[in-house]
Amino acid sequence: MFEIVLTAVLILSLLVFLGAGLWIGLSLLGVGLLAMAGFTTRPVGDAMATAIWAHTSLWGLASLPVFIWMGEILYRTKLSASLFNGLSPLMRRWPGGLLHVNIMGCATFAAISGSSAATLATIGKITVPELRRRKYPDNMAYGTLAGAGTLGLLIPPSITMIVYGVTVQESIGRLFIAGILPGLMLAGLFIGYIMLWGMFSKEGRKHREEAATWSEKLRGLAELTPVVGLIVAVIGSIYSGIASPTEAAVLGVVGALVLSAIQGSLDWEAFRESLMGATKTTSMIMLLLAGSAFLTLAMGFTGLPRALADWIGGMNLSPWMLIAALTLFYIILGMFLDGISSIVLTMAVIAPLVRDAGIDMIWFGIFVVLVGEMAMITPPVGFNLFLVQSMTGRDIGFIARSAVPMFLLMVLGVVLLTAFPQIALWLPEVMANRN
Repeated sequence: MFEIVLTAVLILSLLVFLGAGLWIGLSLLGVGLLAMAGFTTRPVGDAMATAIWAHTSLWGLASLPVFIWMGEILYRTKLSASLFNGLSPLMRRWPGGLLHVNIMGCATFAAISGSSAATLATIGKITVPELRRRKYPDNMAYGTLAGAGTLGLLIPPSITMIVYGVTVQESIGRLFIAGILPGLMLAGLFIGYIMLWGMFSKEGRKHREEAATWSEKLRGLAELTPVVGLIVAVIGSIYSGIASPTEAAVLGVVGALVLSAIQGSLDWEAFRESLMGATKTTSMIMLLLAGSAFLTLAMGFTGLPRALADWIGGMNLSPWMLIAALTLFYIILGMFLDGISSIVLTMAVIAPLVRDAGIDMIWFGIFVVLVGEMAMITPPVGFNLFLVQSMTGRDIGFIARSAVPMFLLMVLGVVLLTAFPQIALWLPEVMANRN
């Protein structure tokens, strides 16, 4: 009975805090404070200070602001134009035409930015005007952009993976490696959908572009060379064991600065804005982690996670039934919170359940990031939907409906990842055996 009352009080207080417009990180701190002060005899101040310091001073978090800064620098360069100019000649003849640039552009930029918002904004500001000019259907142009923008969460280096790895104390490098094949799988599903639309719909067949000449393709490859070089330098240094994620992030910043210097596209004002953007984003994430750390400690003192684990354990759910229930849970949660917030809010309770069920935490990290991607395109609080709306001026309902096929493809991706866990685990195992 105590656990039921405690759960109801904490959930209600969280809803009140969030409904009042309080930041999520502060809301988590408030709920933790209420749990500690009202339901335990532990000293609140010392516990809060210790928990926050212990979880926000971890070395694994050192790569977080650096990767964010790299994405901010690249966002202010001509790299997005280079991506479009490089990919367009190579892909426009495919069924579905230039819609594929939405997918491949986002997948490529995700591999060097780590941020869904930066990925979508950077690619969208180039592709949206071009697709409009060529009269591609708005629902396809905006829906595929909203869906493809979520690849920034899954394709490494992923900020969300860093947050998850620090939260559950798993290797960030292994998480990055595990995200490669699932990220490519999801991008492949998106491309397959566009191809089917291009082949079997009347509207799609109208947009079969003319084939590019060899000279256009060669110029496109030349435009892509800096992008590919930066990806190889950053990601390759991690996978080869030459650099840790933090060292690779520093390499990425240096590479981004060199690219911007070569392009002449980063003046002092843009440099200052990139630093401020990275500072704001990092501060937001660190506040989330601080709130999550204190709430985790407070929940542990109340005994609620163990009681919940015992209750779920008594239901005798198989690991796959647990995953099915968590999928539904995170989809519903994603209607109101973004992916990072969902992770830090729930891991205090979910991680012990998953470990007790014998589920690999690296695989679960990829699963929860993939499900967290859905939160970016689920109304009423789908962040990517609002980004696309701000770019296009279309109402949020139209954009949400346009993104439904991409949401369903993500559900299919979760099914495939669950049915074939080696999609996420094979590459880390290969790298571990090689080392």
